[in-house]
Amino acid sequence: MKNVFQLSFLLLGGAFLTLTSCKDDKQTTLPSCDGVHWEYSGEDGPEHWKDLCIDYTECGGAAQSPIDIAGAMDDNSLAAIGEHFVASATHAVNNGHTVQFNCDAGSEITLGGQTYKLLQYHFHTHSEHTVGGVSYPMEVHFVHKNESTGKLAVIGVFFKEGAENNFLKPFIEHLPATKDATFDDANLTFNVSDCLPSNRSYYTYGGSLTTPPCSEIVTWLVMEHPVEASHEQIEAFHDVEHDNARPVQALGSRSLKHASL
Repeated sequence: MKNVFQLSFLLLGGAFLTLTSCKDDKQTTLPSCDGVHWEYSGEDGPEHWKDLCIDYTECGGAAQSPIDIAGAMDDNSLAAIGEHFVASATHAVNNGHTVQFNCDAGSEITLGGQTYKLLQYHFHTHSEHTVGGVSYPMEVHFVHKNESTGKLAVIGVFFKEGAENNFLKPFIEHLPATKDATFDDANLTFNVSDCLPSNRSYYTYGGSLTTPPCSEIVTWLVMEHPVEASHEQIEAFHDVEHDNARPVQALGSRSLKHASL
């Protein structure tokens, strides 16, 4: 009889441990990202992105962006970015985090023998990348995709306060101010080459999207020289976007290179 009680106790104890273990596993399993909202501050802010849902775990990876640009190594083997930019009509949308301009087909860059097609560009106020620990008041990201590999090449351009920017001027008064609001004008065209600095020297490193899901599939090409925009133009974006810059991430073992052109 004693052995029967001991066996029953062991079986009950094992069942309890199994149930407890299942409960803990359930608690540590992240939910689906459907309906999950991320923000730039608070409980859903950048430091918590990796814990919000199953598809955002890469936000805690070792090759994240943005970074502080410091200690870059000159690399004379780096070539100029191959550019082929054509005019596009204006298709602007406020996605709740930034003002994004979707581009008509036809523009692309060539990098390392690979072609990346321009998809869209969007703005961050203040800049996401910093230089020697110092941020600029605004940064634009031109997002290009390689259709074969699915990887991205993103050109980043800093804005500093100065003269009015002619690239921004045509649509500065038409920025969609609320989430999901849009502005489309087939007659209002632009060419993104007009937003790039005349000197195309750049910094490059391997990194990630700066917003969830933070996929580590990006070759970053951050222009060394900023372009100018007026205080009023920069404030117009900030009034719509507010503070939408992810804090800089550790470079870690990655290399940061400088192409002097």
